[in-house]
Amino acid sequence: MPASMQWLLACYLATWGFIPHLLLLKKRPAATLAWLWAILFIPLLGAVGFFLFGTDRLKRLRLKRRNIFSARVSRQRSPDGATDPATAGLLQSLSQRDRHFLQLLSRINQLPVSSAESIRILSNAKEFYPALAQRLREAVHHVHIEFYIWQDDVTGTRFFQLLIEAARRGVVVRLLLDGVGTRGLPKKLLAEFTAAGGSFSWFQSLDPMRLRFFMNLRNHRKLQIIDGTIAFVGGMNIGMEQEERAAELGAWRDVQVEVTGSVASALQEVFVDDWFFATGEKINAPVYFPETPNRPCLPVHIVLGGPDRPNEPICKTLVSLLNGASDRVWIAAGYFVPDDIVLTALELAASRGIDVRLLISTHSDHPGLVTVGRSYYHELLTAGVRLFEYHAGIHHAKVVVADARWAMIGSANLDYRSLRLNFELNLLFHSPAHNTELADLLERDFKLSREIDPRMFARRPFRQKFAEAALRPLSPML
Repeated sequence: MPASMQWLLACYLATWGFIPHLLLLKKRPAATLAWLWAILFIPLLGAVGFFLFGTDRLKRLRLKRRNIFSARVSRQRSPDGATDPATAGLLQSLSQRDRHFLQLLSRINQLPVSSAESIRILSNAKEFYPALAQRLREAVHHVHIEFYIWQDDVTGTRFFQLLIEAARRGVVVRLLLDGVGTRGLPKKLLAEFTAAGGSFSWFQSLDPMRLRFFMNLRNHRKLQIIDGTIAFVGGMNIGMEQEERAAELGAWRDVQVEVTGSVASALQEVFVDDWFFATGEKINAPVYFPETPNRPCLPVHIVLGGPDRPNEPICKTLVSLLNGASDRVWIAAGYFVPDDIVLTALELAASRGIDVRLLISTHSDHPGLVTVGRSYYHELLTAGVRLFEYHAGIHHAKVVVADARWAMIGSANLDYRSLRLNFELNLLFHSPAHNTELADLLERDFKLSREIDPRMFARRPFRQKFAEAALRPLSPML
């Protein structure tokens, strides 16, 4: 055997050293088997993929830092799991069923129930970007911005200039971006931002020069807080693609929500924790957590997802909504690659007569995920789930409407990465009015979609069936 072949064989056998580490991570069996097959049957490349995407190094690092210092401010909480007495009173005004449901989610998510004085649905970038720009211009003390993607384009530059202007007039500006999602920011613009007094950090950058090779466990949250009293949460990033119609994929469809009230202070704690992990800076001055008037109008619950969160809150919140529904559950998923738990919950809800609908984008910036997602259609259609493929552009929104009361908006997609790997942020609120508003939005999107007919889907070409079957075992790795 040539020396080069002996060297390659030795390297391949050395990669088997990852197998004990993989087993000790105690991932779900499907994910463990997928990575095991990759290491054994895709020589070298499978091990490299596991090193980059499959390890939990960032999870351990984050937990270690959290043990050193808890960045969250310790605040008085009422005995029934609310953030404050006013919110506790609001919970008592709900029906027993709804109150117990929120208290259940509070225990699952290990976060108290909060409340909002106002909620505004922003149904696209044409509504969100002007609203965010206005709040940035009105900021008095601080601006905290967290995005997964910030594009180096006209839109990205425009918002950088707004942050620079705020910093120059004395506002404390902190910008936190994900090092994998955001690439290619101009150094000149960053230098101008920091020279104006702004603070910038990557959440976890991919930087081989600093021995950072890990692309997994990304910060996918989209959170913007103005003066500790106003917050935006949703699925939108910063980029021109959100505003203009792309030649190939069409218009970008997404949703954001603006909230005020005590929930803004609770969301501040989320940013503070993320910022501390990224920079080591402790933000705990009272000015960042201003007292809000006790005028709560709507119960709101923050749902944080991430590998450092126990109980898999995103997944269990969605399953709880499906299990507790008595009429309908409509879901818009930016990316759809469900695990067995979510798949079973969808099927069971539809089987007991609940109007379960899934809105999935035909066009995607990750087309492979569309193929994988279709591999789940047969069992869903058999159970009675209605599937709609949106064809008017990229549907990137993450929205859930349950019965006539519950609605959820956030950053989490319906795939393995969002449910278990990424750091995600959703808002669940109890509001018939906003439930109706979101349902109307989804109704319009359904009309721009093609409903999947079970008989026609069964007659799809063999090559499509084979592609779905071939990619489906890789679902836990996507």
